[in-house]
Amino acid sequence: MGWLSAGDGYEVALVEGRVAARATSGRAAGRQLKSLPRALKDHPEVDRLRRFAEWLDRHATACVAQTDAWMVSSLPVPTGLLARVWPDEAWQRALRDLAVVGDDPDEVGFLRGATESGELRIVNLDGETVRLSPRTVTLPHPVLLPDLDDLREFAAELGIVQGVEQIHRATWRRPDDIAPKATEVRDFAGGSFRSRFALAARASSLGYRVSGGYATARVRDGGRTVEASVWIGEPYWDDQVETGALTWQDQEGRTLALREVGPVAWSEGMRMAAALYAGREIEEGKDA
Repeated sequence: MGWLSAGDGYEVALVEGRVAARATSGRAAGRQLKSLPRALKDHPEVDRLRRFAEWLDRHATACVAQTDAWMVSSLPVPTGLLARVWPDEAWQRALRDLAVVGDDPDEVGFLRGATESGELRIVNLDGETVRLSPRTVTLPHPVLLPDLDDLREFAAELGIVQGVEQIHRATWRRPDDIAPKATEVRDFAGGSFRSRFALAARASSLGYRVSGGYATARVRDGGRTVEASVWIGEPYWDDQVETGALTWQDQEGRTLALREVGPVAWSEGMRMAAALYAGREIEEGKDA
């Protein structure tokens, strides 16, 4: 973004997301100032830039949230859509270097670019840049990626840093030896918090929905929507609380047997429960 005139002797612009000023006259002409002069604090151009910066922040957050939703659900995304949004820097930061899969489910590559004609530039696992133009691609949840450890190692060699947590996302796989009628996981139950408010606030800060006495995460897995829930205590309870069991429900509210829970729903439910439990209070002298 270019520099805009802001009164006598100054120009302003957004620099790294903040309003910056530079003098247009005198010895400091053309040099960016360390701070915004007092005379510009309430200038209309400065106010417009501040509001624009806030919008850009909200837009960037929305791009990350949408990309994360595509990835968690492993929904097919039209290649043409990716091509249309790619020129937007916020979308690029969210999408660049995500592992994508096209027509061949065994061919995984890292997204590096998109052309106006709808072609995607992908770095494949041989380190070669190739062009693909499938009708749709998926941004798979990491629990669905084959050879995830090898993929992580290859990403480290390429110096890949993802704007949306995908290949380094914490994952859990459902054990094979689950009792047929089991419906809850208690691995992360018993985490103590000073109040229900503190636990609910942690859930919200991590991006989870708080509804009634539960923190929840809704996941699309294998064509159906499943909701993972962790008990966090009765609303308005002011005393100490502990995290409860983790369960999963279908769209009708029926509690699923653990053997019915799909791989993505299992992993995301366990991820939520582990993240909540990690914020617990630990008594002095006790192991974490």
